[in-house]
Amino acid sequence: MSTQADHGHELIPRPEQTPDALRAALAVVDPGRLEEMQANKDEAFAKAVEWQSLSPVRSWVLTWARDIEIARRPDLSARHAHAKDNLENEDPVIAQEALRELSAVLDEAMKEVRR
Repeated sequence: MSTQADHGHELIPRPEQTPDALRAALAVVDPGRLEEMQANKDEAFAKAVEWQSLSPVRSWVLTWARDIEIARRPDLSARHAHAKDNLENEDPVIAQEALRELSAVLDEAMKEVRR
């Protein structure tokens, strides 16, 4: 099982799972996604009001915590980028392996943020 010590270099510490902390972290590790984050946040909060449930907000927090986990860790970020680059490879074996690797990266990142 992976531990914090196994991750090696991290660009920033893992942020708290609050909207402000996640936004600040994203501004450092992937500022090009700030507009996307805000749009997703607006949708999540609108759904929360409509559904009278905090589950859309919690889902938003976990999704962005996961994506920031990937971006703040060069090991995961490199694996994620490589897998995404091969998702539409014309060789179905390579594309299938890329899909498996992408899923593994997302699962590892989610496991870390749920600790």
